[in-house]
Amino acid sequence: MRFCSLGSGSSGNATLIEAGPPGAVTRVLVDCGFTLKELSLRLGRRGLAPTDLDAVFITHEHGDHIGCALTLARRHGLPLWMSRGTWRAIGAPELATGLLNFASDGLAIEIGSLQLAPYTVPHDAAEPLQLTAGDGQSKLGLLTDVGSLTAHLREALQRCEALLLECNHEPELLAASSYPHSLKARVGGPLGHLANGLAAELLAACRHDGLRHVVAAHLSLQNNRPALAAQALAGALSAETEDIVVADAVHGFDWLDLR
Repeated sequence: MRFCSLGSGSSGNATLIEAGPPGAVTRVLVDCGFTLKELSLRLGRRGLAPTDLDAVFITHEHGDHIGCALTLARRHGLPLWMSRGTWRAIGAPELATGLLNFASDGLAIEIGSLQLAPYTVPHDAAEPLQLTAGDGQSKLGLLTDVGSLTAHLREALQRCEALLLECNHEPELLAASSYPHSLKARVGGPLGHLANGLAAELLAACRHDGLRHVVAAHLSLQNNRPALAAQALAGALSAETEDIVVADAVHGFDWLDLR
């Protein structure tokens, strides 16, 4: 089992997870916040095409996450998973039989060699879901677009071999930014985005000997710096900053193997 990012930030997000033996690999794309052309180009960098995907999971309806999801599903006949709240928020579109699938908190999803476990998070969307993914041996935890920490999400992310955590902003940089006051309040609020310090607090609560990979994701270009995010997460692990992978808005990050 391994995962990579095709891009992570306010301009677009997409995380690719794959598991299974050669010749029978299952690939699930979590979010596809790009145009179909751009998504295809980014998949091509990994030697893949949309036809290599088995399913798409959408965390919520914001444009940098849902992107071309409907077009992708319709054009390539891909099963699309999202919450009912997300579906309603995008206008309750109709899809061919078998393409639209509803996800909800605590309801396990099996797609080939992958098992997905969605969980709810506090964010200013209709019914946002984040998820963990496993193949029966390893567990990956994904968390972006969350404004505050809850006991529920802390529990969901326990015992992961890899964690991708939102490190959206540094509060001091956000406060000094050119954002209007209303946007600063939204980003830094309990339904906004996770600051470096809160991400580090969560990581410390999820730390265990089997944790192999930690990724800082969804960094704000204006209100954060890769070095600050890496420093915050490394501090939670008593590790070096070089041990933290920082996802890039353009290139994401390359494959990380959970084993």
